[in-house]
Amino acid sequence: MKNKIATLLIFLISALGMACPLCEAKQPKGFANITHGEGPNGDIDYIIMYSAIVIVGYTLIMSIKYLARPKEKEKNHIKNLVLEEHNCID
Repeated sequence: MKNKIATLLIFLISALGMACPLCEAKQPKGFANITHGEGPNGDIDYIIMYSAIVIVGYTLIMSIKYLARPKEKEKNHIKNLVLEEHNCID
């Protein structure tokens, strides 16, 4: 089983950085040899790509922020209602 996982990891790592010569020729300079297929073709494609990067980055930062410090100290927060009902049953 370990050999299969190691082989799969080696295959995935080697396949990530290699594009076929035809795809490599069709891709823009900054995206060459990343993946198969064509890269962004026009300005709209770059706008979509960069806006998606910004959205994903923002959601990643906010999710880490609220996982680290949730700020749920209010008395009327929904978790307190659940915790109080749970304590009453015991």
